[in-house]
Amino acid sequence: MNILIFGSTGGTGRQVVEQALDQGHRVTAFARNPAKLDIKHANLKVVQGDVMDLPSVEKAVQGQEAVVCVLGAGQKMTGTIRSEGTQQIINAMEKAGIRRFICQSTLGAGDSWENLNFFWKNIMFGFLLRNVFADHQRQENYVLQSGLDWTIVRPGAFVDGNRTGKYRHGFPSNDKTSKLKISRADVADFILKQLANDKYIHQTPSLSY
Repeated sequence: MNILIFGSTGGTGRQVVEQALDQGHRVTAFARNPAKLDIKHANLKVVQGDVMDLPSVEKAVQGQEAVVCVLGAGQKMTGTIRSEGTQQIINAMEKAGIRRFICQSTLGAGDSWENLNFFWKNIMFGFLLRNVFADHQRQENYVLQSGLDWTIVRPGAFVDGNRTGKYRHGFPSNDKTSKLKISRADVADFILKQLANDKYIHQTPSLSY
């Protein structure tokens, strides 16, 4: 499958790129700084561009069968790169007639808020990561309002670790038993599995150990 990945140089994005290549997909990695992605593969094409520049996004989506968005803001605790960048991607996809879109958000967004414990509700998203969380909420709203065949993936906090394939997904919003954390490698594993599975189209599965 031809897959376009936004956020390809981040921790999760790199995992998506590597695992997609291992699975035989043809990958286009969209990156503001391609030098950060030091992966060489016959099925990998790295495209330099800014997700906020609509013409470059429109060019990148041509010929793709699915688009994965794992945009991050690096160490910045402010900004709207996730939401505004996602809106640009949606606009380009709708114009090009490309429908399958998998977007990474965060556990706690939307109706998954009740999955969180006191620490995440009040200290992290309530204070330290308040702006990041708000940007994810806006990002999800853009996706929900789109006409795409979307899946919003809501992972818990990222931890280091290998791909295990042993994680929980799609648990209800009143579930209080999750560890609220998951490795980037397992997030990538779940994202790529959605390419061959329609179960979570127009759904917002949460993801955690």
